[in-house]
Amino acid sequence: MLKNLTYLFLIVTCFAHAQERMTGTKDFYIKVAPTYGFIFEHKSTIGNLVKGYIPGIEVDFVKPTTGSKRWHRENNFPEVGLSFNFIDFANPKQLGYCYALSPYIEIPLNKKIRASRPVLRLCWGVSYLTKKFDIDNNPKNIAIASHWNTFVQWKVLWHLNLSNKFRLEPGLSFAHASNGRSQVPNLGLNVVSLNMGLTYKINGEVVKSNLIDSGSVWKSKHEILVWDAAGFNEHEPPGGPKYFSNTFGANYYYNVRNTHKWGAGFDVCYDTQNEYHLRTSGNPANGWTDILQLGVKACYAYNVGQISFPIEMGYYAVSKPKEDGPIFHRIGIRYYCKNGLMVNFTMKSHWAVAAHFDYGLGYRFSLKKKKINAI
Repeated sequence: MLKNLTYLFLIVTCFAHAQERMTGTKDFYIKVAPTYGFIFEHKSTIGNLVKGYIPGIEVDFVKPTTGSKRWHRENNFPEVGLSFNFIDFANPKQLGYCYALSPYIEIPLNKKIRASRPVLRLCWGVSYLTKKFDIDNNPKNIAIASHWNTFVQWKVLWHLNLSNKFRLEPGLSFAHASNGRSQVPNLGLNVVSLNMGLTYKINGEVVKSNLIDSGSVWKSKHEILVWDAAGFNEHEPPGGPKYFSNTFGANYYYNVRNTHKWGAGFDVCYDTQNEYHLRTSGNPANGWTDILQLGVKACYAYNVGQISFPIEMGYYAVSKPKEDGPIFHRIGIRYYCKNGLMVNFTMKSHWAVAAHFDYGLGYRFSLKKKKINAI
């Protein structure tokens, strides 16, 4: 199920904006970037898996945006693409190799188009790891329990134009691979890497420019998002029972700009795994209300058109189970339809340890809309 849903996410992300008419030039780029880094030991128990520095290679197919859509201009004319990553974990017997395929967006951090400028990359896709936990043949690999995993990457890089055809791209990246605790053990693998990319521009056909949605629009500074999402996870021992979870959330956002919004909210989480935690701690639940958790949270989201990348950090104000600690986090992707409906695909975690994926729907209420001039 996880693999199929991840494939669905890939398709939606790749083609969510593909229906628009891309205008200007039909240029695209090919980039090759060697990488060199290390596994970040977020848990001391994975230290025995780390054998040294890890090399890799990244190959990207890149399409620049042209300004034909409002979100192009709001995000400083970003580039979108599809990336293939190969990572050698320097431990072929226990960790093996990682092959990842993921759509991404690279957002310039300044508005002016210059010969050099800083860029932020957001990337989420699917990965295949050649080695996983096996009770008989690979019992020390407590990081990865399935071959198929999600692949999340954040990267800060610099675009340095060498000529009309070539561009140098030094950068620093953080990548994470895990299955969202759909199978255990699942501590996940976090990789920090330096990379040096070389991009080659392939000129395309020049077409007539045609600005779409270039006029004024109605936007709201204030919005309320109400959502509900479900997921499941597994608890030790490996191959054990699956536990269902459901989260109801409400977020208030203040839109600083069309691309950034900050806010606060609360989550009410019903996780049947908490019943197991209470029972094994000698304090069994007396009813379903004992396994409920109420969390308050700070929220941020970066918007790219109808797609939003949320980052949330919260505190359990009410929680009888204490197994995971008082702090929780959520990252992921949300797609907003024009009628206010929201599609949610996020991952909840407790610091660097995944809790579960959340799949669900929500609705956005926009308050006090105002007219935003053309850009």
